[in-house]
Amino acid sequence: MKIAKLAFGLICLAILASNIVTMSRWSEARGVYDDICYLRQAHLFQRLGIGGLNTNAQLDYDHYFEGKLKQIAFAEWQDPLRWPCHNPMPSGKVVMQYPPGTGFLLALFPEGNQVVPLYIVASLIVCSLALAAIAMARTPPAILGAGLFGALAVYLMINPAKASYSIAPTMALCAVAGFLTALWLTGGKRSVLLIALVGLLLGASVNFRLPNALLAAGHAIYLALAFLRTRTLSGFAQGLGFGAAVLVGMAPTLVAQAINAGSPLATTYGSADVVAPAFDLAVLGRYLRDMQFVLIVLAAGSTAWSLRVGEGSVRQVALVVAGNLVVNLGFFLSHPVFTPYYVVPIAMLSLWSVAFAWLMQPEQVVALGRATTSLGVPSR
Repeated sequence: MKIAKLAFGLICLAILASNIVTMSRWSEARGVYDDICYLRQAHLFQRLGIGGLNTNAQLDYDHYFEGKLKQIAFAEWQDPLRWPCHNPMPSGKVVMQYPPGTGFLLALFPEGNQVVPLYIVASLIVCSLALAAIAMARTPPAILGAGLFGALAVYLMINPAKASYSIAPTMALCAVAGFLTALWLTGGKRSVLLIALVGLLLGASVNFRLPNALLAAGHAIYLALAFLRTRTLSGFAQGLGFGAAVLVGMAPTLVAQAINAGSPLATTYGSADVVAPAFDLAVLGRYLRDMQFVLIVLAAGSTAWSLRVGEGSVRQVALVVAGNLVVNLGFFLSHPVFTPYYVVPIAMLSLWSVAFAWLMQPEQVVALGRATTSLGVPSR
């Protein structure tokens, strides 16, 4: 088994190395509107510090964004009302629509070389979790599953994660949150600190993409139902800790919305993005032909299998993941807009959670599974 673990570990590292080489050739001027808008947010943070939360177009008095628009031959670069990724607010300000997290992370790196380091750091986090999963595997099937999933997770950091700068940090947070979710439900006593940390991470993910708020849905549903069933102080404390931590994590976005839109609960997105749910066969068809469909099948299949044959913490994690999948897939598959990365975060959070739940089973459960399998007796 050590040889198999080493082999899969080397495969993950080889994919990581290949990704880094490819990333090193990326250009920050590929003509994508989202890219230059995230870079503008980073520029504001570097120039104004915390004041970078204010994305008012009037703050472009150094003509940074105008220069970016000229680089991609945007014809109406002089008119802020026509700027991509920006929307007019009732106050009259023209502000950027995105939450501030991605720009903040980009601002940690030197201007002109921000995107590649961000992706490399996020990829290193994902690869580290993949290697940890392989190391934790204790049976040949577990090693095979952890190895294949780890290789897939590392590969996804370059495709489709490249489609939006917000996906790279989201993928890294999903990997860590999946690990912590499984850790929280493993063993007897469930730690309030652990579930609060999960909430903090999921709340922080909202600072990269507003729809990431839905990633906390499964945990919230599970905690609410658990409290209603037991009515214990411990259950109440866990729910309160999780909810408070989610709010703390997403605080930068709430502050940014208060500054730019006039209220923490007001959106900076335009009417084209704020649309009512509607099932569109054309959109559903695009999902069926996209890599995301494979991830959806893997996430739903592994969750269903865990609910069917899993015991203890595995089944509990699967319940959290099932609620998450229902809420998130219900939202995105009824959203009449398609992108190559919309459902990637929920799929990866689900897969990481289920994978670590199986790998963290107590040794006696794994030993029992081996014994019953060798005797031809079902483990349940």
